[in-house]
Amino acid sequence: MALKFSKLAATALMLLSVALPTTAGALDDAQKKEFGAFIKEYLIANPEIMLDVQDALEQKQRDARLQQASMAVKENKDALFSSSHDIALGNPNGDVTIVEFFDYNCGYCKRALSDMEDILAKDKNVRFVLKEFPILGPESAAAHKVSDAFRKIAPEKYGDFHRALLGAQGRADEGSALEVAESLGVSEEQIRKMMAESPNDASVKETYQLATSLGITGTPSYIVGDEAVFGAIGAEAIGQKLANVRSCGQTTC
Repeated sequence: MALKFSKLAATALMLLSVALPTTAGALDDAQKKEFGAFIKEYLIANPEIMLDVQDALEQKQRDARLQQASMAVKENKDALFSSSHDIALGNPNGDVTIVEFFDYNCGYCKRALSDMEDILAKDKNVRFVLKEFPILGPESAAAHKVSDAFRKIAPEKYGDFHRALLGAQGRADEGSALEVAESLGVSEEQIRKMMAESPNDASVKETYQLATSLGITGTPSYIVGDEAVFGAIGAEAIGQKLANVRSCGQTTC
């Protein structure tokens, strides 16, 4: 049986070598039928090949997504790393910048909060940009509106606000965000006044446009160097990418 299918594989490869340089019309109906039968019989006998094909397809898609994101990073550097809508924690003059797209109701973002804290505690030369990306419904949108207003009123306390709201139990909404703001000395009246005078529409629009360009569809997502990192990969993995950027200018040396 193995010999039979080895012959089938050889035949299929031979036919491919003949057919690929030409058009499908170069084969008559009988040849097409025989060729298809060979392939079908071989795949049925060796279905594990389909797993290899699936893996190859997924890797190709990942590579294409990363390439798209890398180009988008280069084309949108100012909006990513220096937007007036964002605040950077850590060292404002750090030699490497991390950008995180997050939603206050993202469970993975909540767990990844400790990754940011770990990185900032161990590396005093990192600039960590927080890019608010409310994608998880109306409650998230409302919480981020309060967050944006708080940032404009008390930028020096934004890090504390971010840690408190993202680290809290339960879903974030306007009410819980206002509670955090008031605990840090900014009243509801101040927040509502700022939301009316300076809504976060431009900020959200910019972030959504960036996410689309980068192929970001979920949170957390990061930009490290010229690479988009999708998902919470952990402080150690991000730290290695930072080390590589410093060593060779890229996240992979």
